[in-house]
Amino acid sequence: MGLILASSSPYRHALLARLGVPFTALSPSFAELTADSLPDPAALVTANALGKARDLAHRYPDAIVIGSDQAAVCDGRVLGKPGTVERAVAQLLQLAGREHELLTAVAVIGRPGGPPGRGAAAAADPLHDQVREETALAVNRLAMRPFTEAEARAYVLRERPLDCAGAYKSEGLGIALFESMRGDDPTAIVGLPLIAMCGLLRRFGIDPLSGERGDHP
Repeated sequence: MGLILASSSPYRHALLARLGVPFTALSPSFAELTADSLPDPAALVTANALGKARDLAHRYPDAIVIGSDQAAVCDGRVLGKPGTVERAVAQLLQLAGREHELLTAVAVIGRPGGPPGRGAAAAADPLHDQVREETALAVNRLAMRPFTEAEARAYVLRERPLDCAGAYKSEGLGIALFESMRGDDPTAIVGLPLIAMCGLLRRFGIDPLSGERGDHP
């Protein structure tokens, strides 16, 4: 198995598919850490991204595995996936008229490779068969416009963003809640920072432009 996305998220699946690189999406069994056990938001999303990737990397040692995690942060407090309509409405009201951060981590685990036939060159490279872990963090700063509880509830009932950190889908109707977005990578807001991820994949010898393994140790 070549490239694995350690996620059952349809959002991340759609984002990775944009690159045209063949991959398999599998759900990891990793139990995500929470802010109670790891209060630093950047460390939390990075640890969760690594945990998801490691879970499948152990099962598929010949694959390159991608893991990702995301958290909305307001006043230093992590807002996870709301899960219910009432929690989603409450999250949106907390963010209304304010700016918050959306942190999205990506981890890539595997053995750096090269094109077929590398043969003796690979055997002579002591790093070729060593498992490598690489991570990156994308930070976006989002400002929501003021809105009422009725507007928040109407949005939640229409788009059902119950599995989204911050309780919104900016790629859909949720964009109507915002005044501005700025940061490292707009794709990170949806769930997978493609700019950073492409850079990590190149370190593993995967060229997203060609869809093939390249010689980039």
